[in-house]
Amino acid sequence: MERRKNIVATSQLRIGYTSGKITNAIAGDINITLKQGSLTALIGANGIGKSTLLRTLTGIQPPLAGSILLNDKSLASYSAKELAQNLSIVLTGSLPPSNLTVFELVALGRQPYTNWLGSLADDDLAQVEKAMQLTQITSLAHKKHYEISDGQFQKVLIARALAQDTPLIILDEPTTHLDLLHKVNLLRLLKKLASEAGKCILYSTHDLDLALQMSDEIIVMANEKVIQDTPKNLIRQKVFDTLFNDPGIVFDAEKGGFFIQP
Repeated sequence: MERRKNIVATSQLRIGYTSGKITNAIAGDINITLKQGSLTALIGANGIGKSTLLRTLTGIQPPLAGSILLNDKSLASYSAKELAQNLSIVLTGSLPPSNLTVFELVALGRQPYTNWLGSLADDDLAQVEKAMQLTQITSLAHKKHYEISDGQFQKVLIARALAQDTPLIILDEPTTHLDLLHKVNLLRLLKKLASEAGKCILYSTHDLDLALQMSDEIIVMANEKVIQDTPKNLIRQKVFDTLFNDPGIVFDAEKGGFFIQP
């Protein structure tokens, strides 16, 4: 079996906030590895620190302690341009008012590579076209971004990240506001991009049942612990049995999903 390259590796990572002399640690002793060609879900209860972990892994906020390596190089040592060529981020939320077309939005992903005028060279155009084909949004190219559905818009944001052509893509709750069909289709797309395009993809989600079915690995944030493993191993270790501090929410190991006790 081919050994997959480590794209991200953390060691004794501690995350949280510092305000003046006060430090608010959210989680510590985080040792995770994200590999090339893998789709990894990040799950945990509301307020557990998922967004803080994502912001720390993307360099938006500094860690309190520990190290983060991106392609075997310290994350803190990357320049802004270097980081944009190695890491792309897909955030939830709408765009500020604009008349950008779908094509123009996806083309923004080429900004780390274009000249100071922002002109698209042939290679840039090829990357944009490839990204739109992979996400199956070519037919939407000339539509304004506000003329398409939420599901289509999420695909556009992913296409923009693909056009950026980075080994690592991080998505913050990409299935929010989507119905079940579009959630499944979006995760199928992410799985395909990981396996066929060799991308390393990390996404946070509240859709735990889908994460269990679709992800190669899952990072679980719970009770000040961060655990990473395959869904099968996490089920075997009974990690999900205590994910929620509520006796009415029970994990069924045989069915691989949660159910509510009356």
